[in-house]
Amino acid sequence: MKAPETLPAQMFLLAFDPQCGKLTARGELGYLLRAATLADLVLNGHLGDERGKPIAGGYPGQLDPVLMDVWELVSQSGPKSWRRWICKGRRQTYLAVRNQLAEAHVVKLERKRALGLIPYTRIALRETASARRIHERVGRAVRGSEPAYRVEPDVAALAALASAGQLRVALSGRDRRRYGDRIGKLGERIEPIARALHRAISSQRAAAAAGG
Repeated sequence: MKAPETLPAQMFLLAFDPQCGKLTARGELGYLLRAATLADLVLNGHLGDERGKPIAGGYPGQLDPVLMDVWELVSQSGPKSWRRWICKGRRQTYLAVRNQLAEAHVVKLERKRALGLIPYTRIALRETASARRIHERVGRAVRGSEPAYRVEPDVAALAALASAGQLRVALSGRDRRRYGDRIGKLGERIEPIARALHRAISSQRAAAAAGG
């Protein structure tokens, strides 16, 4: 199976530390993948924005299964906010993208037991080159001198979402502050999604801190 080149697949790889191959941001990754799926649909003209809510365009034809699943849900549902769609179904999107990459032999899934009792799935990169390439592209988009409008749309979207989702392995807090204006320009095409993702992640972290 050929490795998917969709935004959610690239976002999954961006969440890996390219130095050690370890997956980071496990608690927020579902939000990031869901936002990346919506952004992919927007960039390719399958979704639009109407007063802060996604609207589906005409039937998109053949799409990646992860993208098609979300497009069908949006098209068959009543109006809901971008944030609602980022939060809704994020676990299913996470599993679907993870399994796609496993079937394409990009990642390896290993069943383990914590303390010899609690089952969990370890996710490892089979090779770090793919993750490293995506990290390098996002880094150049944010820190480079090329005009923001000339950066490839998928890379610009990844940078904007990584910033909005506070994906530290891709962009440090210092980078997000220093290059905030440029990141804003990179994310102009998907601005409602990036804004909704930031709010969703912030709320999730605040709830976790209050509960802890």
